[in-house]
Amino acid sequence: MKRIFTLCAAIAMIAASASAQDEAVAKEKQGSWTTSTTPALKISETMFNNWSTSGNSQIDATGTFFGNYKYTHPKFVWDNVVDLAYGYAWQDLDNSSADSVGGLFETRRKSNDKIDITSVISWNAYKGWGASFTANLKTQFGAGYEYTGIGVNQTQALVSSFFAPAYLTTALSFEHKKENWSVSLSFLTGKTTFVVNDSLISVGKNYGVIQPDNFDAADPTTFSHAYFALGSYVKAQYLKKDLLPSLDLYARAEIFYDYKKPSNMAWNSDATEMGTNSKYALAEGETWDDMAAKGWLAKRAFETDLDFEVKLDYRFSSHIAANFALNVKWDTDFSGMGKWGHWQVYQMAGVQVFFNWKTPKA
Repeated sequence: MKRIFTLCAAIAMIAASASAQDEAVAKEKQGSWTTSTTPALKISETMFNNWSTSGNSQIDATGTFFGNYKYTHPKFVWDNVVDLAYGYAWQDLDNSSADSVGGLFETRRKSNDKIDITSVISWNAYKGWGASFTANLKTQFGAGYEYTGIGVNQTQALVSSFFAPAYLTTALSFEHKKENWSVSLSFLTGKTTFVVNDSLISVGKNYGVIQPDNFDAADPTTFSHAYFALGSYVKAQYLKKDLLPSLDLYARAEIFYDYKKPSNMAWNSDATEMGTNSKYALAEGETWDDMAAKGWLAKRAFETDLDFEVKLDYRFSSHIAANFALNVKWDTDFSGMGKWGHWQVYQMAGVQVFFNWKTPKA
């Protein structure tokens, strides 16, 4: 009887151990989520009243949202990033008093506007090398304007709006990952440009969306609202937490080359008559004759899109941080405003209040 009892107990222990192992294996096969959600609000204020060195009073408010949602599975990793920002600045251009006509802040201009959503599925193959599929959407929330003049003499012209433009990039890439950095290389990348605002298309702000031969600026039914580019795509990014105590660094560089673009450039012998005029924009002071004299490599570099971004965040406490951001773009589909031409530059520095909600790694 004692032997039977001992045998039953042993069988029960083996069954329990096997069940625990099965549960652990099932959990490992199922994978787990880690998430990080960080909304933040940055407000700055400057006021001048009868001040000897002069100045213009201003209030700036910018809201940001950064979310990272990662699903880790033994066979793959699904990483999702949501990066949003929107801000306005109110400025007193003529130092008027609050009870004057027009109020204290007679000028309001957008200071930040960003929608950037990325989803990446990665499969690890060998020693940090693997394959990945990436989908990225970039656009903005509100209308963007080019301003001339100040005060009552100020005028504005629409240059962009929601989904005008918007960029959807999908890429099947070779990827190399390390702890703090990664590089993706794709020779088969689709990049679709959307411009859904007819008023922008009618004045020639197409952002690279090529219009059909029967295009009529007065007839929206002849407008094309999307252009699909097929090309090569390289993306490198670096993220280092606590580069120095409490200092985080993030850097990103993206390069895209459209295989179809050379045939649409005005210097190409196959370019149509319409291409010489409006398929691609010219920056201030540029002429196609000047570009035609450039060599093959210079032309390919001119046609390539570049997007570089760097961010620095220094945490004073768990809810207060100083930050710096720089974003530089080169895009010949954008005619530009003023002397910058095809270069686009955004720079920001400030102090912000933030909150962070995380789920720990399983």
